[in-house]
Amino acid sequence: MPDPNLLLIYVDQMRFDALGCAGNREVLTPHLDALASQGVRFSHCFVQHPLCMPSRYSMLTGRYPSSLGVTHMGVPVPEDAEVLPRMLGRHGYATAQIGKLHFLPHANRDHRLPHPNYGFDHLEISDEPGVYHDAYRAWVSRHHPEELSHIAQVAHPPALERWCEVMAIQDSIERPRDLDPYGTRAYPGREEATHTSWVTQRTELYLESRAADRRPFCCISGYYNPHSPLIAPQRFLDMYRGRVIEPWSFPPELEAERLAAGITDERIVQAKVGYYAMVSEVDEAVGQLVRTLDRLGLTDDTLVVFTSDHGEFLGEHLRWGKGYPAPDCVTRVPLILAGPGIKGGGRHVDRLVEAVDLLPTVLDALGKTRPPQLEGASRWATLQWLDSPCDDEFALTEDIAWKALRTPEHRYILHRDGREELFDMRSPFGEYRDLSGHAGAAQTISRLRHQLLTHLFEKERALPRTWPY
Repeated sequence: MPDPNLLLIYVDQMRFDALGCAGNREVLTPHLDALASQGVRFSHCFVQHPLCMPSRYSMLTGRYPSSLGVTHMGVPVPEDAEVLPRMLGRHGYATAQIGKLHFLPHANRDHRLPHPNYGFDHLEISDEPGVYHDAYRAWVSRHHPEELSHIAQVAHPPALERWCEVMAIQDSIERPRDLDPYGTRAYPGREEATHTSWVTQRTELYLESRAADRRPFCCISGYYNPHSPLIAPQRFLDMYRGRVIEPWSFPPELEAERLAAGITDERIVQAKVGYYAMVSEVDEAVGQLVRTLDRLGLTDDTLVVFTSDHGEFLGEHLRWGKGYPAPDCVTRVPLILAGPGIKGGGRHVDRLVEAVDLLPTVLDALGKTRPPQLEGASRWATLQWLDSPCDDEFALTEDIAWKALRTPEHRYILHRDGREELFDMRSPFGEYRDLSGHAGAAQTISRLRHQLLTHLFEKERALPRTWPY
């Protein structure tokens, strides 16, 4: 029996609830819904950091950000990092990364220079669409040169402008200025030249090469969507024309503040349309990759995983983007697994799981040894319908300035300066209202503080000793 393959579809900034199969009647995700109907969807998966780089490094090592020493942005991942492709490469797997990886800060480097391979045999890196001289831009220059003026309109990293100024660097790329990242716009060029289309096409070519070789593979397809700015091809925006999209509800005490901040119902609705259109573009890409697996005869031997590095405020909590205080819309992400050995197609699991659980789960699913440094828990038994519910469900999200513990009932946040926050996830607008100063909260805070501190001890992995002396 051949070793199973792995196709990990890793998107950026997708909320847990931006799925039709999650009960969202506004968004259109037929292909992801179909994937979930063939496998298992974890409805309460939480990432370990609310920003890209620490979250991605954590997930692909199966370790918490604090253990890795990366609890904020801008820290390059060490070139010898023990990540998933390196682990599988030792077992004879061909390994590929196509699209966004974001293991290095990308606004202060020359993207034409070789990228650390991190155990990947095949690398096509593009961390942000169109604004760098990277693999995506080179592909567009070769296949769609008339689109070069369009692809850089999708993003504007401000730090890049400052770096070019300090380093006296000039290039030919025209990047947008005064870009409203949450003003929905149509992509100005041809759909087949978008970053999403590039990742999909390059992944298909890679899968075709592996089908001919039959050596087991691990391919990570890194999509930028649905990351802001909210720009999607017109076809996907048209899918939401005339569709009923509702604004978020806010606690009464925030109404005046949100209107003063310009977060009106109209702005929220138009932002949701743009965001959902980007989700639908990714959804179609997923459908295309699944069809490619079918066409190549790889479906029965390939574990397909779909997830995101974090979510998006999208106007909730009077915020856009991601970050503190790490509510569910930011830290809770989709997680779907389908493929060989997974039982109970169409099942969804409500128990809390963490992104660090994915790597040990994948290794078990592929029949490979789990290294001792992993801090996540394998959920392979759940995928085989073998284990029972756990009474101490929780998820840890952490930053350099705070740590948050999410349980089925509460979110507890401990700050570096000793401040504590408590949110009741069961009550209306519970994530908006800090109960830490309320009478009767002390006992709950004490219990969650103890649970957090105990878990910090449990997750420690000391370096192995060779002898007592």
